[in-house]
Amino acid sequence: MASGVTRERAKSRGSRHGFKAPPFAAALALLFTTALAPLGAAASSDSLQDVLPAAGAGLGLALRAENSPYRGGGVRNDFLPLYLYEGKVFYLHAYRAGLKLNAGENQRVDLFLAHRFEGFPYDRVPTGLAGMAERAPGVDAGLSFERTGPWGRVFLEWLHDVSGSSTGNELKLGYGYDWRSGGLRLQPYATVSARDARLNDYYYGVRPDEAAPGRPAYAPGAGINTELGLYATYNLTQNWRLLGGIAGTRWSSGVRGSPIVNDRVQLAGTLGLLYDFDPEHQAWPDGRRLIVKAMHGKSTDCNLVPVMRLSCTSTQTTDNTALTGLELGRPFVERLNGWPLDFVGYVGAIRHQERGLQSDFWEGVAYMKAYYYGFPWSDHVRTRIGFGAGLSYTQKVPFVEARDQARRGRNTSKMLNYLDPSIDISLGDIFGSKRWSGTYFGFGASHRSGIFGTSEIFGNVNGGSNYIYSYLELEL
Repeated sequence: MASGVTRERAKSRGSRHGFKAPPFAAALALLFTTALAPLGAAASSDSLQDVLPAAGAGLGLALRAENSPYRGGGVRNDFLPLYLYEGKVFYLHAYRAGLKLNAGENQRVDLFLAHRFEGFPYDRVPTGLAGMAERAPGVDAGLSFERTGPWGRVFLEWLHDVSGSSTGNELKLGYGYDWRSGGLRLQPYATVSARDARLNDYYYGVRPDEAAPGRPAYAPGAGINTELGLYATYNLTQNWRLLGGIAGTRWSSGVRGSPIVNDRVQLAGTLGLLYDFDPEHQAWPDGRRLIVKAMHGKSTDCNLVPVMRLSCTSTQTTDNTALTGLELGRPFVERLNGWPLDFVGYVGAIRHQERGLQSDFWEGVAYMKAYYYGFPWSDHVRTRIGFGAGLSYTQKVPFVEARDQARRGRNTSKMLNYLDPSIDISLGDIFGSKRWSGTYFGFGASHRSGIFGTSEIFGNVNGGSNYIYSYLELEL
């Protein structure tokens, strides 16, 4: 389609009322997909492919900056938590999760869900977008095929929006090459992306009812983007890795001709730090035990830090909402570096009881948790202090969050960062039973927040909610 061509659409597409979250069933899988915008794609568009060894896990953080494609959008900065897991079949690569299908030697086929980092800014809306309906980030279901050889890697990938934001499609063809020297790995790459009209019109079009002086109705139509970039990793130590990437995207002529888009190459860069729990630290084998955790608690008006200090523990609130949940866990590392420090991964489903304030709903969580138990009395009564970090997705925004955010005039999001501090004791030690040695009783806090409004993936939410709960955990 020629640049600058304008046409009105018969009907609007996508959400017209701010962030539109994906269906809950898809979002449970999305818990394993979010928190990192592409650092610059590798041979596949998954920038974190091959960062971890098989059966590995990692935690970290990254800072990302990009020139906004929207006029007046300036430079957008994001804080991005990194949650990674690499299994034989299933993988979690922060913003993407999928299944690896066996396609033969030097070939790979993936089925996956991935977060799409496009959409209007949440925190500072440019004047050129004033009065327009929000364009929400999307969730794509995808299928990719990759082939590798001494000449590098090529991949073909198809993406379809399943969140209801754009319902658009994208087809990517890419090439990349891995270059390694010592602890340094460089991956230059190039991709060509064919995007359909629904995808481009949703994010970069102007609907007829949004037209204004200097902003005529416009539909970019289908188009082809090109991207060049470089992704790098550097092993600072055996387990600490530095991640970085730079990329430049040339948008199709139809998008560049939009009255709300800058006609220029879009630049992006990322710098991150990752801790890899690799097999050198004796990660537990495939037959490692299963952990089952049952919990129940109530909402609190206390902030998280006072709860952790035990200086504020009241659950006497006017709303009196509660939660009940069941989580399953697997140990990843025992006695890290010989310290009394273990790491366990959890996934769980939590039922929120809203006491008639709104209908009850489900929450899904996925997180990694560290346990420290090096206290002088631990040989007699093992006592653990834990701290977990991961992701939470709810079918509905909890009443306490919606209430508090409305009071402050702030936005909400169903997808938020999840923190889980706790303290517990071994019931086996208390009752002198070896049979119960892996059974613990304790108290914890279930915390959802948007990391002080610094993360686009969490809707730039500044605020959240806290619940104080008791729990029983046992090893099977």
